[in-house]
Amino acid sequence: MNIQKLTIYSSNITALASFYRDVLGVAIIETSADNIQLQIGSSILILKYRQKATPYHFAINIPANKVEEALSWLKTKVDILKNNNEEIQPFYNWNARAIYFYDTDRNIVELIARKNLHNSSSKKFDSDLFLEISEIGIVTKNIQAIFEELSENTGVNIYFGNYASFCAIGGEHGLFICVNKKFWFPTTDKAYPSDFSVQIAEKGRNHLVTFKDSVLIIE
Repeated sequence: MNIQKLTIYSSNITALASFYRDVLGVAIIETSADNIQLQIGSSILILKYRQKATPYHFAINIPANKVEEALSWLKTKVDILKNNNEEIQPFYNWNARAIYFYDTDRNIVELIARKNLHNSSSKKFDSDLFLEISEIGIVTKNIQAIFEELSENTGVNIYFGNYASFCAIGGEHGLFICVNKKFWFPTTDKAYPSDFSVQIAEKGRNHLVTFKDSVLIIE
């Protein structure tokens, strides 16, 4: 699964876009009064205005060999979110390592290096090595229903986890991270069922997946 476009909501899209442009060096490709679009590798992050919005968790793939370099780069720009006082989080079952930080909306953003993708780079690390948006979090009380809806309409499979509390659906280029728990790792920040929409490509077909008021709509 590939995430082509991800739309999230913010009560201050100007400040949020400025963070990605001025702090992280991400390019703004389109701007309007209530919509700002950012280029994240091969994906587009769309910020839409909403008077009240709650935080998200999403992830960005980086080259498999760049996690230490990405950490050094990030530490000059943001505070790193730690777990057990560690700045780089290992995911042994996924053959991956990740770094977490907040943006200005307290969205929990993850840079993840997945060794199985064999996408090492010799370039110096900066935001040009943001490869794609690779995860969006879904908070739900019924993970099984979310998976069955996605599977039936898009053909995606379970990558890791189960229906109890955590289930990653899709593949290493793009995952729905479905959780039935109170907090987003590696914080004690409340995990909100925040509305979003995402345009995905799976098995040669494009789909628009909207999560609104805890209901999944697939077109």
